[in-house]
Amino acid sequence: MAASASPPWMPELCRLPRLLAMLGLAELVVVVLALAPDGSRHWTLGELASASGFALWLSLAVSACLCLLRRALSTLPEALGAVLAIALSALIAVACAGVVHALYAVLGDNFTRGISFWRFTLGSAATTALITALALRYFYVSDRWAAQIQANARAQADALQARIRPHFLFNSMNLIASLLHRDPAVAERAVLDLSDLFRAALGAGEGDSTLQAECELAERYLSIESLRLGDRLQVRWQREEPLPWDLPLPRLVLQPLVENAVLHGISRLPDGGTIELLLACRNNELQITVRNPAPDPQAPGLALARGAGHAQHSIGHRLAWRFGRAARMTAGWSEGYYACQVTVPIQ
Repeated sequence: MAASASPPWMPELCRLPRLLAMLGLAELVVVVLALAPDGSRHWTLGELASASGFALWLSLAVSACLCLLRRALSTLPEALGAVLAIALSALIAVACAGVVHALYAVLGDNFTRGISFWRFTLGSAATTALITALALRYFYVSDRWAAQIQANARAQADALQARIRPHFLFNSMNLIASLLHRDPAVAERAVLDLSDLFRAALGAGEGDSTLQAECELAERYLSIESLRLGDRLQVRWQREEPLPWDLPLPRLVLQPLVENAVLHGISRLPDGGTIELLLACRNNELQITVRNPAPDPQAPGLALARGAGHAQHSIGHRLAWRFGRAARMTAGWSEGYYACQVTVPIQ
């Protein structure tokens, strides 16, 4: 199988926010020149409008050209491609400035009055090249930072996936082995649940899941754990319909929270308890709450907070990357119960 092509390293200027940023930088240069206290020129509103039109036109031309040539420039080494992009922006500025200077000279406008052709064109080229270089550098660093955040989020999903595999697999296989002779039908169901669970978990770092898939994954996990814990583990689902079952979510958001509820809560109590899972939509947000009885995490010899903290930190980090500040995650122990709530916007 042929290797997939690497993504272009050249920043993408085709997106509207970046195009607006380029136009804003161009207008900023005009404002700075108009406000420069050198006393050499007093700008009129007409000259300011002409300069703004020229700068915005020039910025749009450079952005469109670099957008069209993005993939071609990305095939070159980064240093060479960056130099060519900056040189290309300077050439565009020379051509545009030359046309504008000649046009205003014919019309007799004051915009280019007292400025020679070469000073106007070369000065425009130098300014355009400098602004383009700064903008491309900023966008390049921003893209690398975003890619790093995405890579970290995927690595954390893979780490959760790897943590589930050996611990849960060994316990489940031992349970299935003990059931084979005593209750083959239950053992067969456990094997099927385990197969479905790990088939889903294998894709932890590959794209998004959905609310429905996350709930099904948690159900399979609880089904197998109920065979191990018996009557000590009770589960109560509360689904307040309608729910956005197709809402995209990062993989392994709900199952690790349920696993923490079992390992750090139910399994530590002699009489077990009930895990409550509430799904509801309020104020255009999806709220997922996992609540379970648990011993006091501050009690000597218990590591509830530390054990649950790794999964919660990873889930919170991936939710923040996926939804931004609109996603929230809260957790805490109170009066014998540990509750964790995930809130994400419904897009």
